[in-house]
Amino acid sequence: PGGAIGEGNIRGLAWLAAEGYDIYLYDQVGGGFSNRLRNVRDYTTERHVRDLDAIVQQVGAKKVILLGHSWGAILAVLYAADHPDRVDRLIVTGPGPIFPIRSGLATERAPDSLHLKPPFYSNRQGNDQANNIRTHAMEFFATQFSWKIASDREADDFAGYLNSLLERSTVADTSKIGPIRPIPGVGYYAGVMTYYSRLNTPDPRPRLRNTTIPLLVMKGQYDNQKWGFTHEYLELFPVHRLVVVPNAGHSIGREQPALLDSTIRDFLKTTYIRQ
Repeated sequence: PGGAIGEGNIRGLAWLAAEGYDIYLYDQVGGGFSNRLRNVRDYTTERHVRDLDAIVQQVGAKKVILLGHSWGAILAVLYAADHPDRVDRLIVTGPGPIFPIRSGLATERAPDSLHLKPPFYSNRQGNDQANNIRTHAMEFFATQFSWKIASDREADDFAGYLNSLLERSTVADTSKIGPIRPIPGVGYYAGVMTYYSRLNTPDPRPRLRNTTIPLLVMKGQYDNQKWGFTHEYLELFPVHRLVVVPNAGHSIGREQPALLDSTIRDFLKTTYIRQ
């Protein structure tokens, strides 16, 4: 949450448009060119689901295919739980932990046959390098009192710098990451407050029981997301396919774009009989 659509996102999905799919990308509220909300407590998972549904209705499609990366995978699952009749299938890459988070899943070991490995850099290293007393205060006063002690512009500049550091944990080969440059368009308060709202997010799991929505899960061999969180997607969606992408991290498209595209293409061409 708080991320922005960039040229890379558009180029990466251009082949789907060329094959006849209507592709819609959008800056979620609080990020990119979307507005920043005055009250930071309005950044919630439920707000994001409502916004996505408004877009689906505006598009006018009877059913949609949702493609979500990281937080986008969480949002896709929350949407599917609320609107299963509007979802044809789900494609998720590097999925984050489903809200509300079951923290115990973080210790679940992956089967040795998957050959998963930790990335060279961790998110903690990036956070430790970027954060200071002021940034900790920004988060504290936002989450506890709904106060912006820093302007949206200052907070977003920090978020862009932080995300540039966190990028190092999203690849298997760190040479794929260029010089550290702030990532434009990142919405700080949208990211912090949406994550904080996980504590009050209605549990989607009971509503997904017996779902027949087909799911493709792609996970990089060096993904920085814990295996247990990924495994929960497979347990919730009985009709699924898991693909572990070798020599790729959390951002599969950066290191294995051809394999990413061919796997998605095969999944979309597969016929699934839904009861």
